[in-house]
Parts: sequence; C-alpha cells; structure tokens
Amino acid sequence: MLLVKNILFALLLAPAVLAGCETAQKTPAATASRPEGIVNKYWKLVTLEGQPVTMGPGQEREAFFTLRDSSRVTGFGGCNALSGSYELNERQLRLRFTNVLTTLKACPGPGPERGFLNVLNRADNYTVRADTLRLNVGRRAPLAVFHAVYF
Repeated sequence: MLLVKNILFALLLAPAVLAGCETAQKTPAATASRPEGIVNKYWKLVTLEGQPVTMGPGQEREAFFTLRDSSRVTGFGGCNALSGSYELNERQLRLRFTNVLTTLKACPGPGPERGFLNVLNRADNYTVRADTLRLNVGRRAPLAVFHAVYF
C-alpha cells in the first residue's frame, strides 16, 4: 500500500516539476543580455528612402552599422567597409554622423551603398522601438530603417 501511495504521489508531483522546468526554459536568457539603447548593436539596413533593401549579386554581406562605445561608427555599405564618428544625445533622440569614410573597392553595379552613406550624412535624429531603428532628418519620413541583429 505504501508503494502505491508513493507512486501516486510521484505521478501527481511530476507535472508540477515538469511545468517548473518548462517555465525556466522559456525565460529568454538572450533578452537579458541584450544591450539597452542603440549603442553596441548590429543594425542591419532593411529600407532606404522607403524602398526595401536586398543584397545584390556578388555582394559579400548585408549593409549595416554599429555604434561603438568610443563614439566610433563601423559598418559595411554593401561593397565597402565604413568607419567614422558619431554624436549621440539619447535624451533628445539626436544622432549625427561625422567623418564617415569608406574603403575604395570597385563595386559591381548599383547597390545601396551610395544611398546608405547619404543617409548617414543627412540624419540628425532617430526613433527606436524594440529592435527597429529609424534614421530621420527633421520631421520627415524615415530616411532609412534598420533591424537589430543578435548573434
């Protein structure tokens, strides 16, 4: 009889134990380690002047940028690597890029690079919601939209 009670107790207790384990597994550990704000994130270009951006033939990787803690911006325009400086005022949602330079690789065909660099030179503010960053100039529609990518 004692053996039957122990088996019944184990059967009743098992779902509660398993539910506790399942809840622990669903807690998004990756979310807790994601940096806050827009600095130190990989921002992938998804739209440019309202048009979707896709990788062109022969393009080695997507266009992106990362704002570093040191007020340096690094990235890739679609053909050339880019780097420069930025000034960020998170309280006023102001962002300005300065001295953005690229490598001088010969690029096959048209791509998003020229427009991307133009956006970096023109942008003076931003909006961010979840993992979507919009670079703007004045109160216009966004010049470009980026999605955060986590590795």
